[in-house]
Amino acid sequence: MRDLYIKSAAFYILIICLFLTSCTKEKTDYEAERGNTVEENPEFKEVSSSVSSGYNIRIEALGGVLYRGYNDIRVKINKQQTNEPVEVSSVGFRPIQTDAHGVKISCPHQSVLDYTLDGRYFSGYSVFINTSSETTTWSLEINFKIGDQNFSAIQNVTVKPQTNKNLNMTTFAGKDNEQYIIALISPRKPNVSENKLVAGIYKLDAAQLSYTTVNGYVLQLDPRMPEPSMGNHSSPNNKDLVQQADGLYQGVVNYTMTGNWTLNFILVNQNGRVIAGTEVPRDFTPGVEGRKSEIYIDILF
Repeated sequence: MRDLYIKSAAFYILIICLFLTSCTKEKTDYEAERGNTVEENPEFKEVSSSVSSGYNIRIEALGGVLYRGYNDIRVKINKQQTNEPVEVSSVGFRPIQTDAHGVKISCPHQSVLDYTLDGRYFSGYSVFINTSSETTTWSLEINFKIGDQNFSAIQNVTVKPQTNKNLNMTTFAGKDNEQYIIALISPRKPNVSENKLVAGIYKLDAAQLSYTTVNGYVLQLDPRMPEPSMGNHSSPNNKDLVQQADGLYQGVVNYTMTGNWTLNFILVNQNGRVIAGTEVPRDFTPGVEGRKSEIYIDILF
């Protein structure tokens, strides 16, 4: 009799949870919260252009827009008169933020861009730490070499807020008193499945007013659905993010349904010391909003 009572109680609790979940899904307009539809394969388009010493310098980004957070960057250099490609041996790249007091600081970026085999463009990335505003401006410094001659150009650009939560970033102070950035890079548009999760992790060099890549750390991952109706549940088969040969960190996040997720992180250095982040409760808590780690990024897809 006691076993029958327990089974009946468990059954009704399950029904109530499913009811709450279905009600939340019906009331939540996820598409409206996402804003514009995320492009799965956006094209590179021009962000800005300038002319230096008879050469056109074009900056391109996905969709033609630069966002706060991680951005893939392309630079094309052609002859001004004919618009034909020119043999460029190297391209240096540096984003510069200037605040209201005239203080300049760079952000995480690839300082020497990669050459493509067809020679049509050079590629790299930039992680913009702030959006453009009346008090914060951004410019891109391009240095390139043709033959034995060096050239340079500076282009002012606009950095907009990131509308795709899957590409959000977070900044925080570690227990070592260093300033860190975690920037999500992939996936741009997750699926209800196991997704490869890619992020960049960077540390501020206060003396140089620039950022460097963090090497050899581990970014522990605990994804949760923190809404009260979801009970703070997680998912199986997630993998912590570890550094790859390209310097970026890669792991696996398993989204078992669409909706609001939180990526809870704990950053651990090479010696196993926790630099930042806290464990979140593992309890199933229907009706109660789930607690988040000290460092986290909210996701919506």
